[in-house]
Amino acid sequence: MSSEAIETREKILKATVRMIEDRGGSGVRMGAIAKAAGISRQAVYLHFASRLELLVATMQYLGDVLNVDGRLAPSRAADTGVERLALYIESLGYFIPEIYGVAKAMLLAQDGDEAAAAAWKNRMLAMREGCHAAILALDADGTLAKEWQVQQATDVLWTMLSVQNWEHLVHECGWSTQEYIEGIKTMANRTFVMQDK
Repeated sequence: MSSEAIETREKILKATVRMIEDRGGSGVRMGAIAKAAGISRQAVYLHFASRLELLVATMQYLGDVLNVDGRLAPSRAADTGVERLALYIESLGYFIPEIYGVAKAMLLAQDGDEAAAAAWKNRMLAMREGCHAAILALDADGTLAKEWQVQQATDVLWTMLSVQNWEHLVHECGWSTQEYIEGIKTMANRTFVMQDK
């Protein structure tokens, strides 16, 4: 891809992020994005074959800009399952506030917008993979609480870490980021880690 094509693609993605945040996820159409990016609608379609492809790419772009892989590196390099679980929760606890504007817009838009729903599902499945890896690490260590199967524990951890739960605790209940991180770590540890008798 030429540097001009890369630059155009980035303009499109930046414009899409702005529009998602500004419009609450609704009315984010290819033509409006082209106008906001200062390019033709045809140019948008040259880079993204469909609105779904564009929205998925936008969510991935936002993760790249915010260095999600770098943030997850300590969790992925953890020596124990307990450490991996704690570091994964911590990384998400700092990440969610930074993506909240786009996340909230996508959540609101998904009910009436199949492309938004599919793009959001794509990103949430990636988050679920991180939950699964943390639970697998506990299981591999023999520290996963006996009452849990890996699949069920993954489902529950994924639910605990949902943007909606973060929103409730931070926005509705007034928790600070640090209180959220420590609270979820404590709850996850007590829920999933085998406790000494």
